Amino acid sequence: MVFVVYDGVRLLDVTGPLEVLAVANEHGGAYRTVLASPDGRDVVSSAGVRLGVDRALPDVAAPVGTLVVPGAPDWQAVAADQAMLDQIRRLAGGSDRTASVCAGAFALAATGLLDGRRVTTHWDLADQLAAHFPAVTVDADPIFIADGRVITSAGISAGIDLTLALVEADLGPETARAVARHLVVFMQRPGGQSQFSVRASAAATRDGTVRRVLDAVAADPAANHTLSSMAALVGVSVRQLGRLFRTELGTTPAGYVERIRVEAAQAMLESGGDTLDVVARRTGFGSPETMRRAFLRELGVTPGAYRERFRTTGIGSAHQQQRHVGAPADQVADAGLQQPGEPGAVMRAEDDQVRAARVGGVQDQPGYVGVESVDDRARGPDPGGA
Repeated sequence: MVFVVYDGVRLLDVTGPLEVLAVANEHGGAYRTVLASPDGRDVVSSAGVRLGVDRALPDVAAPVGTLVVPGAPDWQAVAADQAMLDQIRRLAGGSDRTASVCAGAFALAATGLLDGRRVTTHWDLADQLAAHFPAVTVDADPIFIADGRVITSAGISAGIDLTLALVEADLGPETARAVARHLVVFMQRPGGQSQFSVRASAAATRDGTVRRVLDAVAADPAANHTLSSMAALVGVSVRQLGRLFRTELGTTPAGYVERIRVEAAQAMLESGGDTLDVVARRTGFGSPETMRRAFLRELGVTPGAYRERFRTTGIGSAHQQQRHVGAPADQVADAGLQQPGEPGAVMRAEDDQVRAARVGGVQDQPGYVGVESVDDRARGPDPGGA
């Protein structure tokens, strides 16, 4: 498995997948990894850590089993490095699989390898990827997407998810599950990137009419924001308001209100201890069930699951450190904590509901949550990479 590295490469884009492969080898895998830079010299990562390089890209013989292209904060420079792109194109042409991590998708797109394919990247870069490469279909939510033999992953740590999926395809789900347990990560990460992204209140619009509606909704998410009341507020017809929202924001007025209410609920869940009933009432959902359905639509996780994943860590707080000490096992499970002996990568029952509720049905396939299925996943171990 060949990793393309270069000065400024995002460190975790490289080391995360490498650690997955190293642990997989402890469980019967036979992965061989090669770090290749444009000139064969060691590189300095985005974190200032030097990475030892095995060989120069021109010296890597094709075909390779799997080619991995990590990203970098300065993706523009990477996508403009024609000599490196030529080598990526050469190696990808004969590889069994080609993968990108995070902004590595820009390098693959610049080679033309992603034209006509559905891909993902870091949620904060998705719009830029789509704008710079219109022949590529960009979906910002999945943790990773496999389109034929090309696999693209979301931001940074998603490279671990992607590599676990490769291990599962090569060595089977039991080995992948064992690796996930060892690394204390989800084998199937609940939800997509939406739960991490910048919130809807940051939406920009050039239209003053739409801006007035956005401001009114943001000022009081719990108010009765019906389509007719919003249209009356700015003196336009319901139909015209709908057209303006679709043009400016790519959504409907009702969809935007739901996003703002989810955003308000996210803030309450992250910072407070209010019950779900209180959060639902104060953010305009009315009931926990209505809020739950909205969370599943917008984020792919339930409010309870979101609270457990994104609230304060409580480090340094005796209250947080002791709150579950001596709690009955069923209370510990309800709080989303692992019980002794429980596999670290097993998702809570609530996440099974998330899997069933995700729109599109792909997530119901074995082995994937918040990702797209690999249609050529039945392949043998990587033949060696170099």
